Amino acid sequence: MDDLDRFQPRSPVTLTHPDWCRDAVIYQLNTRQFTPEGTFRAAQDHLERLADLGVGIIWLMPVHEIGRQHRKGTLGSPYAVRDHYSVNPEFGDLDDLRSFVRAAHDLGLRVILDWVANHTAWDNVLVTEHPEWFDRDPLGELRSTPWWDWDDVIDLDYSRPELRRYMTQALAYWVREVDVDGFRCDVAGYVPTDFWEHARTELERIKPVFLLAEWESRELHHAAFDATYAWTWNVTMHHIASGRADVKALHIYYSWNEKAFPRRSMRLMFVSNHDKNAWEGTEYEQFGDAVDAAIVLSVIGEGLPMIYSGQEAGNPRRLPFFERDPIDWQPHRMAEVYRQLITLRRRCPALWNSDWGARMHWVPSTEGTRVLSFVRDNGTQKVFACLNLSPHPVEVSFSGLLHLGHYEDALPGLSAPGPEVLAADTSVSLPPWGYRVLRSGPLVDLDRTLRTGSPGMSA
Repeated sequence: MDDLDRFQPRSPVTLTHPDWCRDAVIYQLNTRQFTPEGTFRAAQDHLERLADLGVGIIWLMPVHEIGRQHRKGTLGSPYAVRDHYSVNPEFGDLDDLRSFVRAAHDLGLRVILDWVANHTAWDNVLVTEHPEWFDRDPLGELRSTPWWDWDDVIDLDYSRPELRRYMTQALAYWVREVDVDGFRCDVAGYVPTDFWEHARTELERIKPVFLLAEWESRELHHAAFDATYAWTWNVTMHHIASGRADVKALHIYYSWNEKAFPRRSMRLMFVSNHDKNAWEGTEYEQFGDAVDAAIVLSVIGEGLPMIYSGQEAGNPRRLPFFERDPIDWQPHRMAEVYRQLITLRRRCPALWNSDWGARMHWVPSTEGTRVLSFVRDNGTQKVFACLNLSPHPVEVSFSGLLHLGHYEDALPGLSAPGPEVLAADTSVSLPPWGYRVLRSGPLVDLDRTLRTGSPGMSA
């Protein structure tokens, strides 16, 4: 053996992403608040609308029966699970859930379930059947997750192989019996990584699955999860929107994302979710006038975009966690914003997920603390974006060679037209929190893709 063979690099990612996530956008569906009925059957009537929006993966928040002991509020937290094999009667029954998944599949959508592995409700069936499977405090008592106010749940002990077998078999049950396509895993970093890696292997014996971790760690991408949260991106964008940071803070995030995370990994990009909305405020409270720019960047930048229930309707309210307060579905311009962004993303392979898409490359500008500018170029297509992430109008020009070329507006009607040619001396005017997105090269023919299952290109 040549001595150099011992030093050959190995891919840090050993799992295979399912093909159907290559251009996917995730939609987090809060069943309790999604319809006046708050049921799977009622939510099923929205699936065609979500497919039309361009969504690819539906994430259902926990579907299981909720514990009663130490319950918070009237209805309790869906993350306080009483039985991992049950269906919350508030939402319907097992057949209703199966019907929802079948209807989603018929429309080309995938469905993942929210999975709570770290903890259970105090009256979970395992407390009686297997009390030895639970974590204990120094006095030997059942305990909630330390340092949090999650006093409606108690932690499990993953040093127990019997618990690991039970939880893996429970995950497999939902894939086999309901045909779900994977899981979003709550506080995934609080559960040992080797559990998730083994569970992934077992689930892949049934069918290809997609796993999303509510965590931010590169090790989770190696053999367990397709995607992890980009919490740092969300916090950084909030700091910029509120005047506590400038664009240089985003450079730090994107450098970290490029150098510290595997190329094939996916990071979940979001401006709202159930936690942010309920406890910290709506996207309008969080981002103010910067909300459109934040959404645009979340969709066209590197990462896996996510929409939370009601964002496409411009929902102005915090959705309570422990009570019912259904979304008021009204026509809103944000639906068209998302539709155009997602359509662009699906038709531009340069914007696709993981290594199906092209890397973001920084284009330096004369407004480096206010304007984020970059290209994504796969050799056939190129997308150039510049976003003014400040409350001041700017006139900006760019340096280097990466951005030069002939373009068309990528998002007609969402912003003022951009220049058709970017030359060395071209400058762009951007209003406060304004953006321009330009593209060149052929686009995917979505109609042909639906007919044949493989991307076809059109001019």
